[in-house]
Amino acid sequence: MPREHSVAFAPGRVNLIGEHTDYNQGLALPFAIAEGVTVTAEAVHRDSPDGPRISAHACDLGEQDEFSVAAPQPAPGWRAFVRGIVAELGRAGFPPVGARLQISGDVTRGAGLSSSAALEVALCLALVELEVNDTSAQESLDRVAIAQLCGRVESEWVGAKTGLLDQLASLFGAPDTALCIDFRSLEVEPVPLRLSGWRLVVLDSGESHLNASSGYNERRADCVEACRLLGVGSLREASAGAVAGLPEPLCRRARHVLIENDHVREAVTALRADDLQTLGELLNASQASLRQNFEVSTPAVEAAVERLLGAGAVGARVIGGGFGGSVLGLFEPDAQPPAGAHEVRPSAGAHLLAA
Repeated sequence: MPREHSVAFAPGRVNLIGEHTDYNQGLALPFAIAEGVTVTAEAVHRDSPDGPRISAHACDLGEQDEFSVAAPQPAPGWRAFVRGIVAELGRAGFPPVGARLQISGDVTRGAGLSSSAALEVALCLALVELEVNDTSAQESLDRVAIAQLCGRVESEWVGAKTGLLDQLASLFGAPDTALCIDFRSLEVEPVPLRLSGWRLVVLDSGESHLNASSGYNERRADCVEACRLLGVGSLREASAGAVAGLPEPLCRRARHVLIENDHVREAVTALRADDLQTLGELLNASQASLRQNFEVSTPAVEAAVERLLGAGAVGARVIGGGFGGSVLGLFEPDAQPPAGAHEVRPSAGAHLLAA
């Protein structure tokens, strides 16, 4: 018999380095954080005239939604994620039963910590669990396929043409571990993230980060146009010499992707050597390229970067898609982060909880 109850937790993430590289088949180095989203699902067997229904309660917002499993319709805000997950699960051969959902979380929304991917992944795991007979079946599901399903929700139901960085980080995260993700092969390689008293903190810029309504999609379109002019399938295939011949701003957009892929490679080498000082320098170099080449920084973001550096951070950069959100800073053991900064540590990935 299918399960009657399920509870799933999915974490947000911090992308240590490698920004706007995922949808260009490049490299990134994120880690899952302790904060995330929890979804509790209870099967409901009372069908209405239009078949099984989903009722969802966003506890933190005090908002409700209800719709037919057979024909979810587009909706704004958090409802788009719920309806999209239900629709995509149906297309993937996991039509959810009627269910009552409770959604809660402690990851800040709109701060560049990927609350949206945490919501998608937790919804997916909780709803699929109602359809299988044991935990081992749930755990055997292909997590890359789950990330791809959640990515379709983000793109087709929410309207943000994101890559899979956020979903893969949420699904594959582990304590004291960063994830080197190759978006051409979708290979996920664990990399030790031994802080040894150093601290990674995030500081909210005070400017809300909304992928779908920001310049994120415009930057992605720039990369697509650069590929068209270069005659390549992705910027991963482009050479620095060819990129130099592109018109502006496409030249700078593509240059950032090539530079940022190198930043990831250098960061992996630094982490394997426990060289956190070099990691800090790479964070600063990444921020410079995001500001100058990709133009996703803002005055509020730059002010947050300066606050962290002024307090003694060895490196700081904007995380997430940019245009607001949070800034990441790396501090030596004896340095004191500024007021309002929140420490983050690499933590476990998405998993089921006892119902």
